[in-house]
Amino acid sequence: MTTKRIDRDLPSSDDPSSAKRRIEFPEETLENDGAAAIKLLSLLLQCAEYVATDHLREASTLLSEISEICSPFGSSPERVVAYFAQALQTRVISSYLSGACSPLSEKPLTVVQSQKIFSALQTYNSVSPLIKFSHFTANQAIFQALDGEDSVHIIDLDVMQGLQWPALFHILASRPRKLRSIRITGFGSSSDLLASTGRRLADFASSLNLSFEFHPIEGIIGNLIDPSQLATRQGEAVVVHWMQHRLYDVTGNNLETLEILRRLKPNLITVVEQELSYDDGGSFLGRFVEALHYYSALFDALGDGLGEESGERFTVEQIVLGTEIRNIVAHGGGRRKRMKWKEELSRVGFRPVSLRGNPATQAGLLLGMLPWNGYTLVEENGTLRLGWKDLSLLTASAWKSQPFD
Repeated sequence: MTTKRIDRDLPSSDDPSSAKRRIEFPEETLENDGAAAIKLLSLLLQCAEYVATDHLREASTLLSEISEICSPFGSSPERVVAYFAQALQTRVISSYLSGACSPLSEKPLTVVQSQKIFSALQTYNSVSPLIKFSHFTANQAIFQALDGEDSVHIIDLDVMQGLQWPALFHILASRPRKLRSIRITGFGSSSDLLASTGRRLADFASSLNLSFEFHPIEGIIGNLIDPSQLATRQGEAVVVHWMQHRLYDVTGNNLETLEILRRLKPNLITVVEQELSYDDGGSFLGRFVEALHYYSALFDALGDGLGEESGERFTVEQIVLGTEIRNIVAHGGGRRKRMKWKEELSRVGFRPVSLRGNPATQAGLLLGMLPWNGYTLVEENGTLRLGWKDLSLLTASAWKSQPFD
C-alpha cells in the first residue's frame, strides 16, 4: 500500500529525540480528497503540537477553524479529523479548568452508557469483521484447550452481553463426549445488565441441553477485594478471556490483575488486543500520532464498505471509535502506564500457546466467507494479526500457566 507523507516540526520539549517527525498516511485515505485532506491533517497536527506545549489559546483558535471545515458526516479523512479535534477540545477545556487531564476513568459506566456501547458494538459486529475475528479466534483456541475436559469455568474479564459464548456452546455441544458442566464468571459494570446477560446465556445453553451456571461480578478484576469469588472447583478446567479496548477500563490495577491470574493458574488465557503500543505516561504527541494512524485505518475500512450517509457507520464511529479516541487523546496520560502484556504474562509464569494450525485456518475461512475486502490475516510467532491493508489492527494470542522451575 502506498503512503503519502506529511512532515511536521515537533516541539523539542515534547519529543526531544527528534526535531521533525515524518508522518505517513495511507494514500487510499487521502486520494479522494487530495489537498483538502492533507490540509485538514496538517491543521490537526499543528493543533496537537500546541496542546503538547500548553499553547492552549492557539490550540483553541485552530480548533475553531478545523470545526468549520470538517464534519463527522463527510469523507473518511474529514470524519477522523472531526473526532480527533473533538478529543483535543475536551483536553483543552480540561486543562483550562483543572490544569491537568485525568487518565482513563475507572469509574463504572452507568446502565445507559453501557447499553449505548453494547448496542453500538452489535452494530459494529454487523459491519466489520473485527469483533467476529476476536470471538471466533478465542473460541477456537478454547475449544482446542478443552479437548478431553468435561467441566469448564470461563472467566470473562468484560462479558458485556455475552455475544461470544453461544458460538462456543454450540461447538462444545457437538463434541462426542458430552460436557458435564459449563460455568461463566462475568465481570461487568452493572448488576442489572449482568443478570440479563446471564439469563440469555442460560436460555441458549438450555436449548443445547448443556448444564450451565452464570456467576456475575460487578466491577473489574484488578480491583477485586475478595479473589475467592473466582474460586475454582476440583476437576474443572479454567479459561480466562481478556478482550482489551479503550472504551473504558477493563482491568483496574494492572499488577493486581497479573497476580490474580498467576494464582488462578488457568488452563488457558486468550487475549485480544489493539495494535496500539502507546504509553499513557509517555509523550502526548507520540501517542496522538500513533492513534491518528490507527483510527485513520479504521475509518478508512468502514468507509470502504459503507457510504457517507450510512446510519450504522455513524453509530459505530460516534459511540465506539469516537469514545476510544477521546479516552486516548483527552484522558490518556498521567498515573497509568500501559503494560507490555506479553512480557508481563511471561514474567509471572505463562508461556504462549500457538494459534497456528486450526485456529489460523478457521480464521482465514471466516474472513473468506465475509463480504469485506481489504482485511488481511497474518500468523506471526503463534499469534494471529488482523489488519486493514498493511496496518495491523488486532492481535490474538493464547497463554498457558507454567510453573517456575
